[in-house]
Amino acid sequence: MSSARQFDDQQLPRSATVAELPPRANNHLQQCRDDDDEQGQDPEDDDPHSHRRRPLPFRQRMKHFTWAWYTVTMSTGGLSVLIFNQPYNFPGLRGIGFAVYITNIVLFAAITAGLVARFALFPGTLKQSATHPRESFFIPTLLLSLATLITSTERYVVSSDNDPKVMVAVQWSFWAYMVVSTIVAVAQYAFVFSRHRLRLEHTMPTWILPIFPVMLTGTIASVIADTQPDIAAVPIIVAGLTCQGLGLSVAGMMYALMAGRLFSAGLPDREHRPGLFMCVGPPAFTALALVGMGNGLPDGLDANFDGVTDALMLRTMSVVAAVFLWALSFWWFGVAAMAVVMAPPRYFHLGWWASVFPNSGFTLATIALGRAMRCQPILDVATGMSAVVAVTYVFVLCHLIRAVWIQDIMYPGRDEDVEDT
Repeated sequence: MSSARQFDDQQLPRSATVAELPPRANNHLQQCRDDDDEQGQDPEDDDPHSHRRRPLPFRQRMKHFTWAWYTVTMSTGGLSVLIFNQPYNFPGLRGIGFAVYITNIVLFAAITAGLVARFALFPGTLKQSATHPRESFFIPTLLLSLATLITSTERYVVSSDNDPKVMVAVQWSFWAYMVVSTIVAVAQYAFVFSRHRLRLEHTMPTWILPIFPVMLTGTIASVIADTQPDIAAVPIIVAGLTCQGLGLSVAGMMYALMAGRLFSAGLPDREHRPGLFMCVGPPAFTALALVGMGNGLPDGLDANFDGVTDALMLRTMSVVAAVFLWALSFWWFGVAAMAVVMAPPRYFHLGWWASVFPNSGFTLATIALGRAMRCQPILDVATGMSAVVAVTYVFVLCHLIRAVWIQDIMYPGRDEDVEDT
């Protein structure tokens, strides 16, 4: 097999020719192709960008089954929650949402089994994936998938069951998720700071991912607080607000890096521009969480014990803050959409799912604001946004199936572990 490798995958298109590569990459790639010529091989047979690349057996392709596959389940889970929260209902809609919820559970189990198979078949790949400067950033998508499973389970299963044991199980799942996501965020960023030297001009939206699960703690709190007794709901909301603040603050620092990269180096390569939609998520999910946690406060809350009910004031403040954050999400959505329209990607990447999950949060935040302000036009717009998200999900899913079939992904040089191939 050719030792030709893709250089600087964050910047170069998959279809880059030798002339388009920087001198260092150009010299190395040419040397590898010369070696192939000496061995009597056609270098294009192993070029991951060539249509003549040789087919690989499925077992060998499993080596490139990466953590980024969890973007499928976090998007599917986000869609199931979005279906449940639709402002307009019709017969069968809840059944469709439940079917998507069950499908997400099956997909989550299948992807987990696939990763276990990869690590078992190819010893050492677990450590490589956890330390890889690109693939490791997708490890938190596992936690994001779990967050969507918790919230969708609350919507489709727990909300219709007042069993105290079920409520306690939900509480424990929330606290466990909060602890694990916080540990992962601290540990992963500390490791990146100590082991990798990432350049500003290579800043990518995936750098936000390690803090994203912490942020979703607030979203989970906003969903489960309504069904919890007051004595349990208030601590959950306080913890959720704390984690939401931490997540948004760190995401703000990542935004500063992203803006610096956009000003100094321009937009990412066309193949990675759908990832810009990831920037829509943090403010959108924070807006959703603030409105939800405000609604989850006990009606008789008197924080200062002065006889004045504080719940109404806090709910009003949460809506005002959510409007500000929604506007930031809208701006990032416009930037990402324009970037993709100007240069659509040629090849499928699992990063395409960034156009689904963050935009699901954006749409959910729109629905929450429409309900909080009792504004029918906003709910009408949110319904249209929901339809767009559903169509986008089907579009990306169809391209995913096609990409697996024609070996556009799960192939050396075409996945998030590209530097290891």
